[in-house]
This record gives sequence, C-alpha cells and structure tokens, in this order.
Amino acid sequence: MFRKRVIPPDHPAFTGLPVQQFAVGPAGERIAVHVSGRLTIGRAPLVCIAGYQRNMSDFSDFLGLFHRNYNGDWPLVLIDFKGRGRSSDRANKAGYVSTVDANDLWQVCSALGIEGAIFLGQGYGGQVVMALAAQRPRLIAGAILIDAGPVSDSRGLVRLRNNLADLDGPRSAAGLRAMFRRMLASGYPGIPDATLDILAARTHYLDKRGRVKTLFDPHLIKILEHFEHDDVLVAQWPLFHALDGVPLMLMRTQLTDQLRRETFEEMLRRRRDAEGYIIEGQASPALLSTDDDVEPIADFVRQTLKRKRNAA
Repeated sequence: MFRKRVIPPDHPAFTGLPVQQFAVGPAGERIAVHVSGRLTIGRAPLVCIAGYQRNMSDFSDFLGLFHRNYNGDWPLVLIDFKGRGRSSDRANKAGYVSTVDANDLWQVCSALGIEGAIFLGQGYGGQVVMALAAQRPRLIAGAILIDAGPVSDSRGLVRLRNNLADLDGPRSAAGLRAMFRRMLASGYPGIPDATLDILAARTHYLDKRGRVKTLFDPHLIKILEHFEHDDVLVAQWPLFHALDGVPLMLMRTQLTDQLRRETFEEMLRRRRDAEGYIIEGQASPALLSTDDDVEPIADFVRQTLKRKRNAA
C-alpha cells in the first residue's frame, strides 16, 4: 500500500500557479485547476494538459510567453489529472486510463462553464485529448498534440519506468540533482543545469528525512511494469481520427522517445491540413520556454478562433 501523497505547500515548482479544487468522481477526490486570464462566456480558452506523471508546472514558462504573443488576458486553463500534482490520487487505481481522465476533463470544463476550447496535450495528455474528442466532440474547437499520437513508443515507457524506479530511496539534495542532471542531459543538450534542476523539481522533491518523494501517485510507475523495449503497441488510429474536422497542430520534440518519427509522419500524412512543427534540441516534455516554440502555438490559436468567429 502506498501512503497518501503530501505536497509541500511552498514547493517552488508551483509558485505563481494557485489552484482551485474541483470535486470530481468518488467522494473526496479532487482535481486541481489553475485559470490564467479572463475566462468568460464566448471566450474559448486554451486548456493545457501535461504528460503521463507530470503536472501543470510544465506550463509555467508557457503561460507568460503565450500571453505576450497572443493576448494578455486570454484564458488559459491548466489541469492536473488525478494522481498528478496537487490533484488527489485515485482510490481505484484501475481508473488511471485515458478514457476515465477524459471524462474527468469534461466534468471540469462543465464546472468552469466551458462549452468549447482548444486543447493542448503533451504526451499522455494528448492521448486524453483524443479520447475526449471521441466522447465529447463538440467540446473540441481545436487541438495541439505534442509528442502525442495513437501509439506510444514502448522504449520511452521503459526508460521512464526505469528512471523513476532508480530515483527511489534516500538521497542528498546534491546527489538527487546530480542524478537528475545525468538522466536529463541527453534529452536537453546545451540546456543549463539550473533549468534541468527546475525540470526535475516539477515531479520530485526531498522530504525532511532526505527521501525522494514524487509529485504523482507512485502507482503510475507500477502500471508501466509490464512493458518491454521490443513491445509493439497497437495503434489506436480511430482515436486519432476522432479529431477529423477539428483544426489540428502536431508537434514533436526532436529528441523524444515517446513518439516515433514514423508515427508522427503518418499522422501528418493522414491529416494533410494539420500544421506540423519540430521543437529542436529537446526531448519530452517540451520546455515551451522560448518565443520560437510558443509563437506557432499562439498563431494556431489565433487562426483557429478567427475561423470559428467567421463561421458563426
């Protein structure tokens, strides 16, 4: 049995990201939501969802850059799925699947009065966006998928599982930093150590006893136990095609091991109207910390909402 997760109230990764807690599903389970900008009727927000074990802090840099490139008060909504960040863990661990998370996402949007939105999902978050499109197609005004597609790369899942398992146990602060830097350096060549430290602090911290604690439900690691490097996962192309007819932007980090290049190219072939973009020199998650990477997203949102207004 895993003990209940405790999130330090002053954890630096969440600075500037105050949240509301929405009751969703079984009693006592809540989802953390941060709203930036002015969320009102008629303004389709950009809803951002992080990867598998990650949380909304991955969009910390993105928030300010998007507002600068698009509109200073346009609504952005950041959501942590259950078991991640400041959301509660699931009592029923079998609920950690994209279809259940998609239903939770819909319920949060309903609670916020969102009738249509553009959704940005990284990795697993993008898979949830596809599942949401299959369940609630009218909610999707547009979609941006980063390192997300109808099939994950088993090599990335194994690497993630092994890295997360290696972090378990007592560590000094300096030792933990050094370990994370080694793990992250190949995926972010040339990125300063200070930035790698920030990235690491978005998923882990040291408690007062010097033990590594996760900012996600440890059961998420257990779910990955049965994957092997040479597994061939079944592609869920029907879920990808649930986004047919929806404005679509497909992004892939150059060094990712979550989405194979051939899968990304096939996605672009099947959706020739989609915008395609490579984020150079990064792995998953995309840092989204420069104008060069955020401007295309802001422009996609601008054009999508313009077409929506013209069609109204």
